[in-house]
Amino acid sequence: MNYKDTWTFLDNLQFFKIKLGLESMSMFLEELGSPEKELKFVHIAGTNGKGSVAVTLLTLLAEAGYSVGLYTSPHLSSVRERFRINGEYISEEEFAEEGSRIHGILAERQITYFEFTTALAMLWFARRKVDLVILEVGLGGRLDATNVITPLVSVITNVSMDHEMYLGNTLKEIAGEKAGIIKKGIPVVSGVGIGETEDERTVLSVVEHFCQERSAPLFLHGRDFLVEPESDGSWNYWAMKRKGCCRLREKITGLTANLKGKYQMINTGLALATLEFLDQFGFSVDESQIRSGLLEVSWPGRLETFCLSKVDGSLVDCTAEDSLHYLLDGAHNPAGIASLQEALENDFQYNRLILVWAAMSDKDFRAALPQIARQAQVIIFTRLEYERSAQPEQLLDVLSADIQDRAICEYSLDAALAKAAELAGPDDLICIAGSLYLIGEARKVLRGEII
Repeated sequence: MNYKDTWTFLDNLQFFKIKLGLESMSMFLEELGSPEKELKFVHIAGTNGKGSVAVTLLTLLAEAGYSVGLYTSPHLSSVRERFRINGEYISEEEFAEEGSRIHGILAERQITYFEFTTALAMLWFARRKVDLVILEVGLGGRLDATNVITPLVSVITNVSMDHEMYLGNTLKEIAGEKAGIIKKGIPVVSGVGIGETEDERTVLSVVEHFCQERSAPLFLHGRDFLVEPESDGSWNYWAMKRKGCCRLREKITGLTANLKGKYQMINTGLALATLEFLDQFGFSVDESQIRSGLLEVSWPGRLETFCLSKVDGSLVDCTAEDSLHYLLDGAHNPAGIASLQEALENDFQYNRLILVWAAMSDKDFRAALPQIARQAQVIIFTRLEYERSAQPEQLLDVLSADIQDRAICEYSLDAALAKAAELAGPDDLICIAGSLYLIGEARKVLRGEII
């Protein structure tokens, strides 16, 4: 198959329902020659921040000269975004080659979209003989297709309500699914919180139980390592201080990063703590490489900012006259929306906030949307060409009458983006959020393809 054939075949797999379970994935990889057994891994689960931790680790290790594979999901515009080695995305030719190999082994059997892409990632990384693979969980953890590996270190970013249809209706159940990536004796780095709130205590108790049951040492942000902001906008990383960790560094001060937002600072701290364990396996990254690498980390669609000319839509410096200021963020669940809201309050300066919002109808937008909508002076609801996309009126209905007065319904993304550009002044901020699908489509219109 060529690239187009392979992508078409893969897209058709979306018609098969999500299937959680490891047995078929393990057997299928064995038929492919068990490529995962040739690789070393960092395995990352959690509700939000998985991709940010993963891409930060990739960038820092690449800065130090290592060849690192990165497998993430979902993609914004091209499926090739899911597969990277350092700064290189998989080529169309390599995608077709590995996909054809999978297709040939499958014969008439059915696998899911995510099983296909996971197998493809393993084949490509093994063929390219990377030093390390950073593997992001797709859904949950315990029964996720990626959970067929044994990593050098496991990471659980945080746990909140999401994907209840598949993971459970309580925080305890969801935490149990995420904690399912914990392996016997393998250290766990986590940002689940140290028990200051009831939700944190619930999640922490589940993660601690899994770690104790599997003799896996647990290292928590806020207890065993810490990131803290300084008044000048920089921040400090306090290193591990517990027995069983390498204590690579006591403290790194005055750090700055390209990724914006308090939650990205914590995600970066998780990546730095993970590096301390990787150092024991020969993956050494010095302080100068950390400082330079953090300034290079890029994760499109996650608190991503840029400015476009109001005249011709070209990318311009944000100090340019007639520039439009954009913020794109894939926040789509209550915790992610709360983090975006906090970032809008603390990390950005603007006159008016113009909010462009779309959501999938099966997402819980009813609780969080009114809170962030209250911050906006103009709200533009739109929809995407997906069956699951909520209608603008559904989004409008969750707002109180006083906030509804600020809202506009546009029934195509092009119309919504045009309306935002028409209304925005030079000191206003156009924030596009509510769905990663929306971010992918909007970014394609505004900036073009990522690759």
